[in-house]
Amino acid sequence: MQTIVQADSLVTLNFRIALKNGTPIISTFESTPATLKLGSGELSANLERCLTGITVGSRHVFPLDAEQAFGVRRQELMEKVPVSDLPEGVEVGTLVEFTTDDGGKHAGLVGEITEGLALVDFNHPLAGHKITFEVEVIGIL
Repeated sequence: MQTIVQADSLVTLNFRIALKNGTPIISTFESTPATLKLGSGELSANLERCLTGITVGSRHVFPLDAEQAFGVRRQELMEKVPVSDLPEGVEVGTLVEFTTDDGGKHAGLVGEITEGLALVDFNHPLAGHKITFEVEVIGIL
């Protein structure tokens, strides 16, 4: 039985992501543990790197700068989109899914709407934030 998390492990774990000030964003500690396949995109590559090498039964807390977590906010990921390209009734603060020419999907947050254009933010919602990533590895399948 595998006892050390590898880059391609199927891992059952509890985890918590919180902002630097302690505000929790997501946590499985109070509910059902998660089972994730590392390397599959279920968890960001940066967070997966924190898990690699951890042993079953251990608990770790990783304070991460924005660059180490979900990246810095990038201005080039802010785009002006014609309101006519958005679903009817979209308001500021709405998360909208867009399909690319090659069939890929990207979510963007509508930041402002002016003169027939909407400013859409395609940055990860936690981009630019320092976070704490807490993890307890329960098992490796």
